[in-house]
Amino acid sequence: MKKAKGFTLIELMIVVAIIGILSAIAIPKFADLIRKSNEGATKGNLGALRSAISIYYGEMEGVFPVPTHGATTMSAILTMDNGKYLKAIPSCYNPPAHSKVTTVTVDNNALSDANGWAYDDDRLNADTTRNWGDIWVSCSHNDSKSTQWSVY
Repeated sequence: MKKAKGFTLIELMIVVAIIGILSAIAIPKFADLIRKSNEGATKGNLGALRSAISIYYGEMEGVFPVPTHGATTMSAILTMDNGKYLKAIPSCYNPPAHSKVTTVTVDNNALSDANGWAYDDDRLNADTTRNWGDIWVSCSHNDSKSTQWSVY
């Protein structure tokens, strides 16, 4: 007589339960990793913008970009001459509070929540938290480490 080989129903149910438990642990961790990678990209892009402004400042002999004159925008200044400073304005993404954007607004208030990048063009009356030429993330929400975005 041959002995039947295979798994019992109980063994299969235990395997399914173990897979379910592992999935319940792994899926939230995976979502958190995606959020942290987007936050890291935004912080890296902020560094790229600050570097472009510093290069502009050095080449213009101590003058920061002035986006408020006429129709000139910050994007046009930093991407001029076929991408001399930047090829394009990098994206700013603050999940889950805001969507991904590439806008740079002239803003003298460090606590605004306009979504995107904020640039201080207040040459005559700078507040105590920002100075002319500063660029930061325009978001009053917190990142995954409970740090407010606008302090970066």
